[in-house]
Amino acid sequence: MKSTERLMILDGVRTPFGKAGGALAPLDADDLGRLVLRELVDRRRLQGDDVDQVFLGCVGQNAKAANIARVVALRAGLGDHMPAMTVHRNCASGMEAVTQAALRVATGRGHTFLVGGTESMSNYPLEVSDATKQLLMDLQRARSLKAKLGILSRLRPRHLRPVITLLRGLNDPTSGLSMGQTAEKIAREFGVDRDAQDAYALRSHQRAAAARDRLRDEILPVSAGPAWVEDDESVRPEQSMEALAKLRPVFEKKYGTVTAGNACPVSDGAVGLLVGSEDRASSLGIDPLGVLVDWCYVALDPTRMGLGPVHAIAKLLQQTGLDLEDIELFEINEAFAAQVLACLRAARDVSYCRRELGLERALGEIPEERLNVNGGAVALGHPVGATGARLVLTLLREMKRRGLKRGVASLCVGGGQGAALLLERP
Repeated sequence: MKSTERLMILDGVRTPFGKAGGALAPLDADDLGRLVLRELVDRRRLQGDDVDQVFLGCVGQNAKAANIARVVALRAGLGDHMPAMTVHRNCASGMEAVTQAALRVATGRGHTFLVGGTESMSNYPLEVSDATKQLLMDLQRARSLKAKLGILSRLRPRHLRPVITLLRGLNDPTSGLSMGQTAEKIAREFGVDRDAQDAYALRSHQRAAAARDRLRDEILPVSAGPAWVEDDESVRPEQSMEALAKLRPVFEKKYGTVTAGNACPVSDGAVGLLVGSEDRASSLGIDPLGVLVDWCYVALDPTRMGLGPVHAIAKLLQQTGLDLEDIELFEINEAFAAQVLACLRAARDVSYCRRELGLERALGEIPEERLNVNGGAVALGHPVGATGARLVLTLLREMKRRGLKRGVASLCVGGGQGAALLLERP
């Protein structure tokens, strides 16, 4: 980003991430988003005039809350005058919200923004089939009772079978592959076997369980009906290789390796970040969590979408003149254990880096001890519209704890994209 005005991440908070159908299911995406924005407003004693605009990522918007960012802004008490925009870049939507604010700051079109993402995958709507839709339209147009009864006589059990929009959204319409099938493809390409995936998943749960107290620093406990939720619901401290080995492949029944245990769970949750210019940080008296130095989005073959992080990180390093060794901490979203492991192997593969990334040598090694040190989405969950912002928040808080200067947050994006952000502690 060629500007002297860099975006400062001033503060942030998130809800716990819940299992779809779990403790947070009673709350819609606008409920979850309202909670985190209201917390930031109250914590920092913000007035409506202190914030220029709201950007929130959301992938599965419900028709009950069109342009959910505006609904959340109003329900959070930011006032009728508050502009708000919902952004959608699939899994990178939360990052897109951050970079939308960065563009405004860099061009002088605002100084302070509330950004992030919200998702209730529990509440993705059910639809009806095209045949059912036609039958209902015919019924609505019918004028006489006899005509209506004639149309209803065509009703069959198949017309009552719902279309599950959550499952439809996890499929790529251009290739016909589900996200899990794309993970299977790159697992084969890079020789990532079932044992390696299960071992990675186990490590994610172990790290997340060990980091529970640290993660509570970024979590706003939530009351959802009778439940009081203060920790990420999908973390399994008792997880074992034996339990993981018993799970059957989900996407390729005969020779598959991707299971419910080594993939991220379907999740609910929201993340809010207060961001702004360096001048605004000073005027509010806030010691920033960090600064967004640069970012990039890339595109690649949709059937190999899981490799998006290695493409995005490579381009980001080229833009900034840095090497992989200069990055002290990484957050790479764990859509699938196979996908993260394939990225790590691709980054070390000279031929892949030359052929696909245009590099003269391998991108390099991402050390295990610098990657997802508090666990990742396999354990924590992946509410798709919110995860990009969660990576930023978790990374910066851990950099602060460790006294580190430079980190990268990255993820793959359904449909064949990748995103990466370079963040520094001031």
